Amino acid sequence: MPRITASSNAAQRERTQRAILTAFGELLYTQGLTDLTMTQVAKTAGVGRTAVYNYFADMGELLVAYALDETERFVADLERDLTETDNPIDQLGIYVRAQLEDMSRRHLPPGEAMKTVLAPEDFAKLGAHVGKLQGVLVGILERAMSEGYLPRTDPAQLTQLVHGSLASTADRSHGAESERAQKERTDATVLFIQRGLGAQFDQNFRPVQLPLARPALSVVS
Repeated sequence: MPRITASSNAAQRERTQRAILTAFGELLYTQGLTDLTMTQVAKTAGVGRTAVYNYFADMGELLVAYALDETERFVADLERDLTETDNPIDQLGIYVRAQLEDMSRRHLPPGEAMKTVLAPEDFAKLGAHVGKLQGVLVGILERAMSEGYLPRTDPAQLTQLVHGSLASTADRSHGAESERAQKERTDATVLFIQRGLGAQFDQNFRPVQLPLARPALSVVS
C-alpha cells in the first residue's frame, strides 16, 4: 500500500481508490481495453498490485466502477448545466452537446461491446445508471411536448432515436479533427436532432412553440 498521506485511513482509502480509477481511465484512453492489466493500472496509479485487488476483484469490476463513476460525474455536471436555461429545446441542445463531448473523451466501449467484456452480473450493474441518464432526456422531451415545443409522441422512442444518432455521429468522429471542425460538427448535430424531433425556430434561432393544430370541422345537422 502507498504511504499514508491523507488525514485519516478513510480519506487515504478514498484517495487510493481515486488514483486507481484515474489511472485506469488514462490507460483506457491511451491504449484501449484490450490487454490492459491490473499490473499496469497499479504502476500508473503508483500503488502496489495487491492494493488494486483490495479495491477491485478483477478487470471487469474495475471497468464497471470506472463507468459508474464517470456516469455519476457526467449526470451531476449535466444537471448543473441544464439549470442555465429554462427552455426545453435549449436543454435538449445542452444534453446532445454534452453527450457528444463526453463520447469523444471517455473512450468506453459501447453498450453492446461491454457485454463481450463483462460478466452478466457486472453488465447488469450498469443498467440503473444508464437508465438514470436516459431519464434526464425523457424528462426534457416530456416537458418540450407538454409546453408545445415538440409534437406529441412516445418520449421513450424519441430517446432511442436521439441516442442512436449520437452513437452514429461519435463513430464518424476523428481525433485529428480541428477544434473548429469539431465545434461545427457538434453544432450541426445538435440542430439536426432538434429539428428532426420537430422543433422550430424563429429567425434568430430561438425555439418557438408549435402552431396549434386546428380542430377538425364538423357539420351540424
